[in-house]
Amino acid sequence: MTTLTRGPEAVKLPAPAPAARRRGRWVSIVLFLLPALVLFLMLVVAPMLVAIYSSVFKWNGFGGLPTDFIGLDNFTRLFTSEIFAQDLWHLAVLVLLSIFVQLPFSLAIAMLLNQRIRGRALYRVLFFAPYVLSEVITGVLFSLILSPGSGMANQLLSVFGWESEWLADPNTVMPSLFLVMTWKYFGFHMMIYLAGRQNIPNELIEAAQIDGATGWKTFRHVTLPLLGPTIRISVFLSVIYTIQLFDLVWILTGGGPSHSSETMAVTMMDWGFKRSQVGYASAISVVMFGLSLVFALLYQRFVMRRDLEGATTSAGGRP
Repeated sequence: MTTLTRGPEAVKLPAPAPAARRRGRWVSIVLFLLPALVLFLMLVVAPMLVAIYSSVFKWNGFGGLPTDFIGLDNFTRLFTSEIFAQDLWHLAVLVLLSIFVQLPFSLAIAMLLNQRIRGRALYRVLFFAPYVLSEVITGVLFSLILSPGSGMANQLLSVFGWESEWLADPNTVMPSLFLVMTWKYFGFHMMIYLAGRQNIPNELIEAAQIDGATGWKTFRHVTLPLLGPTIRISVFLSVIYTIQLFDLVWILTGGGPSHSSETMAVTMMDWGFKRSQVGYASAISVVMFGLSLVFALLYQRFVMRRDLEGATTSAGGRP
């Protein structure tokens, strides 16, 4: 009940019914979520359904919706393709290099810039700056740096009597591509690790040092375990990005030479827009979506389960 005072008398007004409050709350939730939900349905769900639908048709992308139904022939063709097998191999190589080279390098730089060194704010900005650049700008920049003959990389290495084709040699194109990826994205992961490190209470580090732990032991037994959730998020983002890798490869090599740097997204682009086999390209996109979805579900189920359970709380603040 609500009491309304008017002069010497107090008038009691009935409180809103619980059902009315619940309806009002749900109306507010729906009104706030509706614009985002509409955009999600239009820009994510609808294209995904169209891709799944067109993947079972032979279609060149013109003349309205496809009508030449071929069942799973596009997927059979895809899984027996040598190019697609190469795409999966390139994916595995880039994922392993990212996890065991790029991310540890980013973590080391983050730990270094967490120390009290002169100009560390400037270093953080400089290291993060490549991530701000678009993939197209990065691709054009490194295509000039790594160009055969007149490129900056070859001009510098010619002092030592060594040059390379870089992006034109099948033996060096993947390491060159990974080098560009690392330059572009290590600053992003560095900032994630730096934020995670700054959330660790300094009292824990100081307690370990008082107990006689060296710098390496403190990092190994205190800092690294507490950075576990941050590292797992970083690995997740790195793998998902690698599955969908397109921009850098398309600008730098176009998938060449001889498909030696091609990824699934580049193969999809090639067959869908250059060869007008949209049904086959849609099958590739469905496989990419399936890989991303399966990885995300399994990773959250078996790797991030404890992190997600720890972050889940009820309305009362209790787990």
